[in-house]
Amino acid sequence: MSGMGTPTPFSIERFRQATGPIVDVRSPAEFSKGHWPGAINLALFNDEQRAQVGTTYKQKGRQQAIRLGLEITGPKLTTLADTLEELKKATAAESQDDCASDLRIYCWRGGMRSASVAWLADLLDLKPVLLEGGYKTYRRWVLQQFEKPWPLRLLAGRTGTGKTDLLLALAKRGVAVVNLEGLANHRGSSFGGLGLPPQPSSEHYENQLAEVLNSCVKTVNAEVWLEAESSLVGRCRIPRALFQQMQMAPVLEISRPVKERVNQLVDVYSQHGSEALKEATERISRRLGPQRTRQALDALTLENWDHACRAMLDYYDRCYDHELTRAPQRHCVDLSGLTVTKAAEMLIDQQLVRPTI
Repeated sequence: MSGMGTPTPFSIERFRQATGPIVDVRSPAEFSKGHWPGAINLALFNDEQRAQVGTTYKQKGRQQAIRLGLEITGPKLTTLADTLEELKKATAAESQDDCASDLRIYCWRGGMRSASVAWLADLLDLKPVLLEGGYKTYRRWVLQQFEKPWPLRLLAGRTGTGKTDLLLALAKRGVAVVNLEGLANHRGSSFGGLGLPPQPSSEHYENQLAEVLNSCVKTVNAEVWLEAESSLVGRCRIPRALFQQMQMAPVLEISRPVKERVNQLVDVYSQHGSEALKEATERISRRLGPQRTRQALDALTLENWDHACRAMLDYYDRCYDHELTRAPQRHCVDLSGLTVTKAAEMLIDQQLVRPTI
């Protein structure tokens, strides 16, 4: 078929089973809003060029839009070809199999952009495959994942009990874990974004969640563990269908003494300095109330991290207790004095948490 045309599009199931790099040929703005996690953006048009082609299509018709597209892409063909070959070589080197890799390509609807790049890749004998329906098909697949029934289990605990660290320790021991905060680049409070990269869009957050969920269940009796969260993790929204399942899931609540919790919070947040912490404190001043706000701000000015944490813990504890009243099933376990490693081992030894492998 080489050089004779574009490949027959693959269904999403077959596309997922193929190997090799995934190439998103949409514009940078489209890619930034959301994309297949791990995809490489090789934009056929930049944002302005895409707008020009779209306007030409609406005002002058398909043929004129195609001609404009050809004018734009013509000078880029050599660079595109070089980049496609480099992707192929890099993937083949990683797999140590020159014949193992396909080049998986998609655009918005599986239309002319992906077909054009696939045509070029085929001329270069790069074995391209296309996603039927493009990114729109992928998004339908993503949303369908959240409608499936999942064997969810929630890890809950007051602020500073080290829930995220414990989930990560459990994941190292073969437990299926979805790190909601890690995917969102946010710890879920007014202080949650400090020191972390920018958050993804809610759309891309959904894409990442769907991929992690899809990779989680490896056995019939698998459990998928998540941290008990509100529907928003920073600005990222947990998909409604998944959040509804979370609200009905059994809860394992961990507890630690206040001193241990304060130490944990000081370790995490004191490195960000008093000014950033003051700004975050002021964002919740109405909910803290004037007295606790002043106590916290004064403590931060003096870099008295311990006192600042204690001034705010009562507020966060009350919020947590209110949220957890909805839990239909709750089992409590005291982790006082245990390192995160020992805590993970204890939960598995007592069969409170089951690894999938």
